[in-house]
Amino acid sequence: MVTPDFVRKGDKIAIVSTARKINKKEINEAIYTLESWNLKPVIGATIGIENNQFAGSDEDRRADFQRMLDDPEIKAIWCARGGYGTVRIIDLIDFSNFQKHPKWVVGYSDITVLHAHIHNFDISTIHGVMPIDVYKCKEEAKQSLKDILFGNQVDYKIPFSPKNKIGYCEGELVGGNLSILYSLCGSASSIDARGKILCIEDLDEYLYHIDRMLQNLKRNKYFDQLAGLIIGGMTKMHDNNIPFGMDAEDIILDIVKEYDFPVLFNFPMGHIEDNRALMLGAKTSLEVGGTTCKLRYI
Repeated sequence: MVTPDFVRKGDKIAIVSTARKINKKEINEAIYTLESWNLKPVIGATIGIENNQFAGSDEDRRADFQRMLDDPEIKAIWCARGGYGTVRIIDLIDFSNFQKHPKWVVGYSDITVLHAHIHNFDISTIHGVMPIDVYKCKEEAKQSLKDILFGNQVDYKIPFSPKNKIGYCEGELVGGNLSILYSLCGSASSIDARGKILCIEDLDEYLYHIDRMLQNLKRNKYFDQLAGLIIGGMTKMHDNNIPFGMDAEDIILDIVKEYDFPVLFNFPMGHIEDNRALMLGAKTSLEVGGTTCKLRYI
């Protein structure tokens, strides 16, 4: 797995949208944050334009991302927001130069499309807070992103949850938004999770949808040789008038009950204010103990 060069003071960081529309005002806090880190924000052409719900046409979004991907002066691409739309352009992007000269791609939610696709090039990416969230996210979330971008050591200690499955494992960290991972199954962007640590999170889903998506991952053998499983925010879940009968955590435990890998709940990632940055693709150790839980890069 290739790790892109960590950024240094004075480096240029692009902000683009591959999905939903967003205006300049909504990323002002992110611009101030980059400048406070002594980085130079470069605002993409997709910021402030719109095509229905999207940040411009598919071609607008492809061209903006491609330009930043190929520009040697841009050291990281910070995706402005999620929503929906990245999958519409993923097969139109030329990653050949990027594979020779990798740089950080940062985001979460719909940006899981990019994380998964780039993972198959054996290049690390960063799952973390996006510009649209910066004004409301916790300082710890912003600091974790800064630390990873600048190459500082990041270790996480997570409070114990009684629903955890105790154990220890090592493997490359993969994953992101469950709905996106589900939608990518069978495509060129689907992840091979064998021997890896999978992290998942989701937002605004019905509980039976969570079960259906996890059943699909199971049928696609995501869990057969998985090293470990990390559960982030399962935020704003919904139920039908006739209850499903389990919450999101219990659905997950039911799906993986036949496997012996460790499972960690309540990791601070996803559609929450404390969305800590994760270096996807990095070799990681996961310790789920009776009182202490740790995630470390090794």
